[in-house]
Amino acid sequence: MSKKQWYETLFENYAQQYDKEGFAQGTIGECNFLETELDFNKALKILDIGCGTGRHSIEMTKRGYNITGIDLSASMLKRAKEKAKQNGVKVDFWQHDARNLPFVKEFDVAIMLCEGGFPLMETDEMNYQILENASQALKHNAKFIFTTLNGLFPLFHSLNNFYTAEVKDGNASYNSQTFNLMTFRDYNITTVVDDNGVKKELECSERYYLPCEINWLLKTLGFTTIDICGAKLGAFSRQDRLKTDDFEMLVIAQR
Repeated sequence: MSKKQWYETLFENYAQQYDKEGFAQGTIGECNFLETELDFNKALKILDIGCGTGRHSIEMTKRGYNITGIDLSASMLKRAKEKAKQNGVKVDFWQHDARNLPFVKEFDVAIMLCEGGFPLMETDEMNYQILENASQALKHNAKFIFTTLNGLFPLFHSLNNFYTAEVKDGNASYNSQTFNLMTFRDYNITTVVDDNGVKKELECSERYYLPCEINWLLKTLGFTTIDICGAKLGAFSRQDRLKTDDFEMLVIAQR
């Protein structure tokens, strides 16, 4: 049996705590943006990749959209199903690895927000598999909206200063050990207290991407229009031009 990766261990028994994290508080504004991008077309079939506890899936379903959520973590999906029931909505949640999805040309839109898989994988090839599988799941005339870590940020800023400024009592904390300029990977120690009160310290590796890399990767998958913006928590906007002080970037691709 292969050793569990850090992201698998992180998301075990972490669902309720995850929903309290600062980065998970922008759901309403982010769904407002999605609705605008979809022209409020509720006939579209949407795939939520790395849906976690289902916060975007549930909110979009409450607004009348047809959405399917997939995630690798059984405990996150369990929480998502509980929340859907509490909100009085029915959402299809399935456990799948985003590198190996069973869908072929089934969806009009794919979303992948808050680093729900990409770019957490161990290798660039595995990260590319996630983009490839998302592309495969989409119909010919489709839209792909996702966020990822902005490779421009660590070139101009200290990751540890950013992490220190963002951390609040009870939330996850991060201690960057090395940012490798050859691979654009940040090797950090992530510390969380899970839903059972157990403290976990995990050695993590996260891949930061330059905008030109994202452009190239998506072009190889047949996306013809690619817009990359800054990703402000709960306030996504095409008007938010990507800058070096944006920790994340928002990608809107169409073909």
